[in-house]
Amino acid sequence: IPWLIIFALFCIGMACIAGFSISTGAASRLISGYDSYGNTCGQKNSKIEGVELSGRDQTDNKYVFFLDPCNIDILNRKIKSMALCVSRCPDIELKTYTDVKKFALQNGSELCSYDIPVSKYPSHGERSKKCPKLPVPPSNSLPVFHRCTPVDISCYAQFAEAFVTFVSDNSMLHRVIAGVMASKEIIMGLCVLALVLSIILMVVIRYISVVLVWILTALVVLGSIGGTGVLWWLYVDHKTNLTDQTATSPTPQQQVATDNVQALLVYAIFATVFTVILLLLLFFMRKRVALTITLFHVAGKVFTHLPLLALQPFWTFLSLMLFWVSWLGVLLFLGTAGSPVQSEEAGLVEYRISGPLQYMVWYHAVGLIWISQFILACQQMTVAGAVVTYYFTRNKSELPMTPIVSSMLCLTRYHLGTVAKGSFIITLVEIPRLILTYIHNQLKGKENACARCMLKSCICCLWCLKKCLMYLNQNAYTATAINSTSFCTSARDAFVILVENALRVATINTVGDFVLFLGKVLIVSCTAFVGVLSLNYQRDYTVWVLPLLIVCLFSWLVAHCFLSVFEIVVDVLFLCFAVDTKHNDGSPGREFYMDKALMEFVENSKNMAGRDRPEADGDGREMKPMVS
Repeated sequence: IPWLIIFALFCIGMACIAGFSISTGAASRLISGYDSYGNTCGQKNSKIEGVELSGRDQTDNKYVFFLDPCNIDILNRKIKSMALCVSRCPDIELKTYTDVKKFALQNGSELCSYDIPVSKYPSHGERSKKCPKLPVPPSNSLPVFHRCTPVDISCYAQFAEAFVTFVSDNSMLHRVIAGVMASKEIIMGLCVLALVLSIILMVVIRYISVVLVWILTALVVLGSIGGTGVLWWLYVDHKTNLTDQTATSPTPQQQVATDNVQALLVYAIFATVFTVILLLLLFFMRKRVALTITLFHVAGKVFTHLPLLALQPFWTFLSLMLFWVSWLGVLLFLGTAGSPVQSEEAGLVEYRISGPLQYMVWYHAVGLIWISQFILACQQMTVAGAVVTYYFTRNKSELPMTPIVSSMLCLTRYHLGTVAKGSFIITLVEIPRLILTYIHNQLKGKENACARCMLKSCICCLWCLKKCLMYLNQNAYTATAINSTSFCTSARDAFVILVENALRVATINTVGDFVLFLGKVLIVSCTAFVGVLSLNYQRDYTVWVLPLLIVCLFSWLVAHCFLSVFEIVVDVLFLCFAVDTKHNDGSPGREFYMDKALMEFVENSKNMAGRDRPEADGDGREMKPMVS
């Protein structure tokens, strides 16, 4: 309860930050925009002390016009130009100041500073500073944010290209973008294919889980070897065609073909290394695969009784998206909140937060991490509660009508403080890791080798600690769902059980995660294979690098969304199984709760262990099931 109160107070603080940014006029300044004298466009304004041209009535001037929209400060990511409120954006190109004067007289939209009369536009001495840079390009007004944006956005393209470090020349970027635009239908079709393959894999997990592991392993092996062979064949084919074109008559598409050959070579080498590592892992883990089949079979039955589990990622994704959009909106509000301050550049006005209020941005950043982790923890707790209810209900016909809804109600009523505390622990590790990562990126190329190595070591250690804590938290939520204990007690119990079953964790859990990883690899490989064959028909005008990366990334994310829930179910079932075998031995009055498939697995393990040692010790106690 104390942690729930702390989390509630923290959320109230987040709401207060949003209210502050809106109440100080930041929302209207963000949407309507403001000029360089502190006047919000489209409304009446109050006088700002020390700013002569402030306090103007801009009711009729609803659009923000930048005198030099292409004067961009790349370091601070903002436009370094005087801004004015105008009634209309220029819809034609204005080549001279006389054209600017005619536009103002005809449309009533003054494009020079307010202290310059329209009649003096062509002859004023400060027209180079307080009038727009010639020629003035035609502009369109944004539908929401009321900014005049040039129709020709070449300068913004240069701004974007400044952040693309892997491109050495503009022609390469243009070819890559042209490849994406030319393949947009193929990219969308392949993304739909990844979604369909993920759904099919979930159905396969349910109905043929016994042979799933072997089928999946065989398909991944064949797919990896076949995909690697196809990539090398395509590389040789493209290389031969490129050599023939160079020897006979070069064409304008020769540079595109060269880029494709280089991309295919990189993909083929990467696929070869990946296939070799995958085959070695499968060889060393082949004896552990049988342990996973039983657990997957039971997990398939869980999805039969709890079909809504498959929809859980959608609700979590929707919740995260709503929170991230609102968080980003408040962050934008904070960017225009605060009090007007005159900058050093010609006395122009900017809105800045000063004093203790400037730390609201840091508070807001912590809220992004903590609340995001809280939403993910709620998903884990909901899934754990539903699976625990299924496992420890002997008669499956007595399950609640909607176990997922019952688990969500139980979470809301009893365990919100538990997930708040668990997510806060992850936040405590995530914040210093992000800070060190930011420092490392800012000091790149400036620090010595020793400092760079220490920073990377700290970042890696914090990343490993985060992963360990996330795994322990998930098992703590499962222990909470079983025993209804507090977070620390549940984490302690889960840790003790995991230590007692270290070999089981290293076999069943690890192999299960590895098989699910193979499922993700299968979906990505199939999607990429179809993508390579589809893009091969456009070899003359399409660069493959970016389209194929987009498809592979999207297919991996889709597969992860579907299979992550199955992974949580497997982990929860394993902990329930460990708790069941710890407190029950199958004797009358201490019957197992486990499924028949797991029961048979226990009996087989008991028989195998009985060949090596007696079934009872000196005190006559029965041998515990599942002896490592």
